Amino acid sequence: MKEVTRKIYYLFSPWLRIFHWIMVVCILTLFVTGLLITNPWFIFAVDPTYSGMMVDNIRNIHFLAAYIFSASFILRIYGFIVNPGDRLFSHVWKGYFYRNVVDVMLHYMFLKHEHASYLRNPLARCSYTFLYVLVFIEMLTGFAIYYMTNINGIGGILFGWVIPLLGGEYMAHLIHHYVAWGILLFAFGHVYMVIRAEFMEGESEVSSMFAGSKILAHEPRDAGHLDGTLK
Repeated sequence: MKEVTRKIYYLFSPWLRIFHWIMVVCILTLFVTGLLITNPWFIFAVDPTYSGMMVDNIRNIHFLAAYIFSASFILRIYGFIVNPGDRLFSHVWKGYFYRNVVDVMLHYMFLKHEHASYLRNPLARCSYTFLYVLVFIEMLTGFAIYYMTNINGIGGILFGWVIPLLGGEYMAHLIHHYVAWGILLFAFGHVYMVIRAEFMEGESEVSSMFAGSKILAHEPRDAGHLDGTLK
């Protein structure tokens, strides 16, 4: 039997993990309540007497989750500023980043038996940037729709330009709806990939978002990001 020595790398701060799970709960809540708001016929069919009140409550839950999610996302950005270890974006301006992305892609395409060890999967980091774009669009369209009836308030001033830019309320609703599906599909892919990395590659992807540390058998290529030796 071959003995394998593993090393612990502390990677994710408590604040990042807290915001991560808050945003997970908010995304699920927003998606479910958003579907019920879009198609309230199910509620009316189950209980036509109090269905109007239920729809109002669901809308309020949707709005509350939107505010909590937005606040968590803003604090996530602040956490990145005060703790560079909680990185938001990949080092796309560095040549080695693209070499690492190709390395992982070749493995996922079954052209390599395995890819090098990484603290942060470079291909996953690319997908997170795409997620941030979707989240930004969802926040703009969502708050624009929410403040549509109060264009003279602070919300209307901040987001009142979005609906005219998109060509009307219908387009804002349509974009908001389909971007939500895009975020959900990303979440499905994300869950699959982290579970795959956890059990097939031993990269502690799932457990690290609870404990904050990754336990790796090989020296990760990007280990220098933790001590500043790799810029």
